[in-house]
Amino acid sequence: MANIQTLDPDASPLAYYGAELRRHREAQGLTQPQLGSAIFCTGSLVGQVETTKKVPTRDFSERVDAALGTDGVFSRLVGLVLRSQLPTWFQPYADMEAKAAYISAYQAQVVYGLLQTEDYARAVLATGMPDDLEGLLAARMERQRILERAKPPLAWAVLDEAVLYRPIGGNEVMRAQLQKLLDYAARRWMRIQVLPFEAGEHASLDGSFTGMRFDSDPDIIYTEDLISGHMTANSETVREASLRYAHLQATALSVEESVARISRVMEERYGARP
Repeated sequence: MANIQTLDPDASPLAYYGAELRRHREAQGLTQPQLGSAIFCTGSLVGQVETTKKVPTRDFSERVDAALGTDGVFSRLVGLVLRSQLPTWFQPYADMEAKAAYISAYQAQVVYGLLQTEDYARAVLATGMPDDLEGLLAARMERQRILERAKPPLAWAVLDEAVLYRPIGGNEVMRAQLQKLLDYAARRWMRIQVLPFEAGEHASLDGSFTGMRFDSDPDIIYTEDLISGHMTANSETVREASLRYAHLQATALSVEESVARISRVMEERYGARP
C-alpha cells in the first residue's frame, strides 16, 4: 500500500491528524483511493495528509468527517493543525486576535491579512519564499474565520492608497481583492478607510501596526519587523498608538469616500466595474 510509514502522533498536531485519519480510514476498511473518491480528491492526497506531507484544509476535513461519520472530529482538529503552521513567533498574536473584541489595523504596503483573498494572500506569502507556502496560506485563510463568526470582532482597517495600486498577483487577482474590500465595507461591523496620497505626511509614516481590545484583558499593540512580530500591552505605547490611529482615521477618506475611491481604482486601473 502506498505511503505506509510509522507516524508518531505526539510529534505535532499535523502528525496526530495524519495518524487519526489513517486509523479511522483503516477501521472502516477503506483504501486511500477509496476514501479519496468519497471526498472528491485523489488517493495520493489522502496519503500525503496521512504522512504529513500535505496540510489538510478545512474543506478536506469537513468532507472526511462526512465520509467517515466521525462527528466533526477532523473539523475540530484542523484548527489546531492550521495554527501550528503559523510561524512560532506569530502564534501568540493569532491567539490574541481570535479573542479580540475590537481590532484596528493600519496597513501601508498590503491589504490587511484578514481581508485578503486566497490568491492575493498566496502572492504575498510567496515573497518570503517559504518551505510550505500552501500550509501558510491555509493557516491565513483559517484566521479569517473570526470575521465569519456569529459575533465577529468589530474591525476597522485604514489602508494606504498605495495598497490599491500595487499589482500583487496581477490584474485579475487585484480585481477580486478590491471587490472583496467592497464586500466587507458593506458589513456593519467592518469599517474600511483609504488614506489618500493627497494626505501627504501622516501620523504613521513609520509603518503598519494593529491594535486589539478585549472584553477583560489589557489592550495590545502589534508591530512587525523584517523577520518577526512584537506585541506589547505597555500603557504608554498603547496610548501613543491609539492617538496615532485616531489621527489616521481623521486624515483618511470617510468610509463612503473610501468605497468610491476603491471602486474608481478598480475600474480605472484593473478594468473592472464593481
